Amino acid sequence: MANPLRLRVIAELADGRVHVSELARRLGISRPLLYMHLDRLEKAGIVTGHLELSEDGKAMKYFELAPFELRLNAEVITGALHTGNSQDPPAGEQQDGHMKESGR
Repeated sequence: MANPLRLRVIAELADGRVHVSELARRLGISRPLLYMHLDRLEKAGIVTGHLELSEDGKAMKYFELAPFELRLNAEVITGALHTGNSQDPPAGEQQDGHMKESGR
């Protein structure tokens, strides 16, 4: 979550679902980079992705925010600082449906 680009993705999705290509254009990044961040957010339970068929039969991937709640306290901040730039989520990142410590 600490990654500024992931925070921008969340902000863009706050108004509703967005097609991946449109989201990449809004953020000014490549789709492969966006998919990497969306994958991390999806695994954390923050966004959900859905494939839909367009009228011309093309598969369109849309993402939207999932209901989530973040808890931030001194322990979480300290843990995030100690994990540095780790890209892998710590074991037990989610507990009771709420995000716990994350180095992202």
